[in-house]
Amino acid sequence: MDAKASLLMAAYRHTINRPNIEAGFERFRAVTEDTVDYPAFCDAVAACLREGLVREPVRLLEGALQCHWHLELTPKGVDAARELIRRGRA
Repeated sequence: MDAKASLLMAAYRHTINRPNIEAGFERFRAVTEDTVDYPAFCDAVAACLREGLVREPVRLLEGALQCHWHLELTPKGVDAARELIRRGRA
């Protein structure tokens, strides 16, 4: 499975909410069995963001002193993940 598909499936099946992208990557690696490396992960996040499949991952909540990193699918991303499952690619 390519990095983008792995990312979509991880976000579809798991909550990834960490203090930064590095910790988000570690959570991604913990919930998947893929050997996606960090640069490919970052590229997949950027591609999914450009395509409107994930919401903006860096968020500063009201009253918070630092940002957090979230991996959350948009409705379009949910549809894409379901299509991967339907095609047997997940």
